Amino acid sequence: MNILLTNDDGIYADGIRILANILIENGHKVTITAPDRERSAAGHSITINEPLRAKKIGLDEAPNSNCIKISGTPADCVKLGLEKFVDKKPDLIISGINNGANLGYDVLYSGTVSAAIEAWMLGYTALAVSLAVREEKNFKTGAFYINNLLKKNENILLNEEKMLLNINIPDIVEDKIKGVEITKLGTGQYEDHFEKRVDPMGNDYYWMAGKNKDIYIEGTDVRAVADKKISITPLSLNLTDFTQKRKLNKFLNK
Repeated sequence: MNILLTNDDGIYADGIRILANILIENGHKVTITAPDRERSAAGHSITINEPLRAKKIGLDEAPNSNCIKISGTPADCVKLGLEKFVDKKPDLIISGINNGANLGYDVLYSGTVSAAIEAWMLGYTALAVSLAVREEKNFKTGAFYINNLLKKNENILLNEEKMLLNINIPDIVEDKIKGVEITKLGTGQYEDHFEKRVDPMGNDYYWMAGKNKDIYIEGTDVRAVADKKISITPLSLNLTDFTQKRKLNKFLNK
């Protein structure tokens, strides 16, 4: 396949380099257009008030590939990459492998998922791939799974009906994975709080901290990853609340 890779951890991050290397070793043609620095939690922001700068670099893991670092957000990297830096229209766009899970409401903040959403909006099948990092950072587990997914499901992935898949992989070695589950988004979220601190000039500033507050409901991505399964959640972008729409039509259009 002809694949465009991006992420939100930056072009030098382990996840994207390991994934690129394994895909290339298995015969895929890879182009990388990724941020020049970490852009985690950038969401679906795009750059409109300053220029984007792009520079071709060399990566040992992708020696014969076009690798471009871009000064913008993950969504910028997809948009600019597709217009200016791919030699041939990609068959597939992959965002990741992210250093950390993107479960439940995380998808609304995630630069990783937003890059995949941008690709899907532009008419491509797109995968957002995240490793639920704990300690070991088994990016190869994720990379081998994605490579096998492409090998076994090429016909589905290259179908005319474009898909947007959010994939989360437990941070364990490959032979400890307990299967793959097609899931729905859970309701995992953060318990945020802001620590007040004082800088050397005596000025107050605030630093967001907190921890995950996961709810382990059967059938959700949160539960699947906790059960050492790979979670695949198909996403869509229709945010219309049809129940409320019907109620409003009933009461406001009397």
